[in-house]
Amino acid sequence: MNFSALLPLVLMLVQLQPCSLSTQNHSAQSTDQSFTAVRRVKRSWVWEPLFATEEQTSMVPVYVGQLKSDLDKQDGNLKYILTGEGAGSTFIIDENNGKIYVTQKLDREKKSFYTLRAQAISRSTQLPVEPESEFIIKVRDINDHEPQFLDGPYVATVPEMSPEGTSVTQVTATDGDDPSYGNSARLLYSLIQGQPYFSVEPKTGVIRMASQMDRETKDQYLVIIQAKDMVGQAGAFSATATVTINLSDINDNPPKFQQRLYHMNVSEEAPVGTTIGKVFAEDSDIGENAAMNYSIEEDSSGVFDIVTNNETQEGIILLKKRVDYESKRRYSIRAKVVNKYIDYLFLKEGPFEDKTVVKINVEDADEPPVFTLENYVMEIAEGAMSGSLVGVVTARDPDDDDSPVRYSIVHSMHLKRLFSINEHNGTIITTRPLDREIASWHNITVTATETRNPEKISEANVYIQVLDVNDHAPEFSKYYETFVCENAVSGQLIQSISAVDQDDSAEGHHFYFSLAQEATNNSHFTVKDNQDNTAGIFTAKSGFRRQEQFYFYLPILILDNGNPPLTSTNTLTITVCNCDTEVNTFYCRYGAFMYAMGLSTEALVAVLACILILLVFFLAIVAIRQQRRKSPFSEKMEEFRENIVRYDDEGGGEEDTEAFDISALRTRTVMRTHKPRKKVTTEIHSLYRQSLQVGPDSAIFKQFISEKLEEANTDPTVPPYDSLQTYAFEGTGSLAGSLSSLGSNMSDMDQSYDYLTDWGPHFKQLAGMYASHRSVGD
Repeated sequence: MNFSALLPLVLMLVQLQPCSLSTQNHSAQSTDQSFTAVRRVKRSWVWEPLFATEEQTSMVPVYVGQLKSDLDKQDGNLKYILTGEGAGSTFIIDENNGKIYVTQKLDREKKSFYTLRAQAISRSTQLPVEPESEFIIKVRDINDHEPQFLDGPYVATVPEMSPEGTSVTQVTATDGDDPSYGNSARLLYSLIQGQPYFSVEPKTGVIRMASQMDRETKDQYLVIIQAKDMVGQAGAFSATATVTINLSDINDNPPKFQQRLYHMNVSEEAPVGTTIGKVFAEDSDIGENAAMNYSIEEDSSGVFDIVTNNETQEGIILLKKRVDYESKRRYSIRAKVVNKYIDYLFLKEGPFEDKTVVKINVEDADEPPVFTLENYVMEIAEGAMSGSLVGVVTARDPDDDDSPVRYSIVHSMHLKRLFSINEHNGTIITTRPLDREIASWHNITVTATETRNPEKISEANVYIQVLDVNDHAPEFSKYYETFVCENAVSGQLIQSISAVDQDDSAEGHHFYFSLAQEATNNSHFTVKDNQDNTAGIFTAKSGFRRQEQFYFYLPILILDNGNPPLTSTNTLTITVCNCDTEVNTFYCRYGAFMYAMGLSTEALVAVLACILILLVFFLAIVAIRQQRRKSPFSEKMEEFRENIVRYDDEGGGEEDTEAFDISALRTRTVMRTHKPRKKVTTEIHSLYRQSLQVGPDSAIFKQFISEKLEEANTDPTVPPYDSLQTYAFEGTGSLAGSLSSLGSNMSDMDQSYDYLTDWGPHFKQLAGMYASHRSVGD
């Protein structure tokens, strides 16, 4: 039984309201009794589940089902009423017997059910005998939709050589029909194209591998899947989908050399790192499965090396050591290639590697000379006489012809003055004595050149060490400033001294200190050697007087431990200080300075006082003179500000400067006699009229400019600075004509300046000036 169809009936029974009409079990009541009686009446609707088939087309209404009440006595007293979705349009009811009809074509995919309400009314009383109840008419599906693959086209990838049954992908089709009714939406999948490599599960649409496939044989397959509804029965609809299946690569192929034997050549002149040749192995795989590493086997000499070019997957053979044609002319090495990433599932197929033989021939070349050593270390004692032997370098031509070699030194001019080499035998000698204290090592570069082919040159470094000779006597390590107090007691330490020696001692320096022979009878000071390269200076008596002796000069003899030992006499200056026992260095230095100047403290104070008085007197004189000095423009300052010279001449170039009395800007001391101003107005007007017919290259202009230049050079009243005067020619070729006012017949008197009065109060004074000027002219 379909319980979903009974659900509306159950809901209708639950919602049934009490009824006021009763004929058997209740006492007679008035006909206008309310439906809200306190006693429930059992609902009496009777109907079966209602269904309407979709896509039905008929000229007459199609019967769906019948609504019936058990209170209907078939006497025509009951009237059935239908309301809800589609009532009166899609669905109609026979009000006499409750039969329901559908009048329109239904589409389940658009609307799968309709909810309606039914009511039974007594025709005589017009009162309901059955409460309004809700019911559903379901639209019954038919197979009117084709399956559809909504996610197509499909693309899938599966590793090559996958075992049979490996899942590749799943395709899914959808059907718009009702899956809960009949077989309209039950789909069945089948393979149209793709056998015998693939298969498909009929119910799920899962595509699986049907056999192992090699990508290197074919890397892409096109599979067509069909989906049929109605479980594939007759009259079913179908649809197809295309699935592109790509085989991804796995490392199932070893690399293989293209050649079993390679021949290469290398010149004996080739430097280390030279590319000799390339080997290449093919791998049918792609991507990282084709990545490989090259190596060299059976090369005990270690002369060659091989590296992998990761972009081209080639093996590049490089020169690891220099080769020599005269020593060995042929090499044979074995190159090996191995996959970088190995799939251990396919190791049983064999090793994923390959080998090949590479034979390399050494080509003869004209090589440069070869020194017996790359670096030479030589020694020579300092102070050796010029021409002393330092050492010998040797080089030879390694070629079969054994060409003679010529030697030379390549370095700065300084080293050339110290060493020279015999160009035939490579003997190096000094050209002057060497001093270790100036430079203890000398680095020179010696070249060897083939005499038959001067382009073949080789070099060697020669390091020359200058051995030390005890040729420098020891001396004080620094300048000692020694003081002794007048009240010093006998045996008091007044100075500690040490010594240095520029020579280098292999056993370490050791110095011995003593008084010089000429000071052995000195009764003022003694020297005590501390046996640690230092010595102490002690007083030999008590009390010193500066008035008797201000300085003491103590000669000290210093002896080193060199071979032979050298001595030097160093003088220590001791200054007597006016102190008790503790020396005040600043005060002692001051006293020494005064003693050297020959002045007492009182005399120095007097000198400083005189200098101070003279300085104050000088400053006072300078200040007084500054007060008396006046500005050169003080008298004429106001006059300069008020002296405004007005002139009306136009043009004239340099002549304009003569209209201004420049003497007003000069002081009275530099006043000069002025030349009378030339009247050039007539000349300018005449020149202007002539300029209208002549050009700037005319002799008139040249003469005019020459005259102005002469006047500027000879005029004594011009300012004391350069003056630049520009003369411009106004030609007749311009469409605008001349802009000069010299040829104009209009004067200022013809101009109207009445508009100045309209410019406001700021131009009132200017308007008045021009108005008065015009009235005077009238």
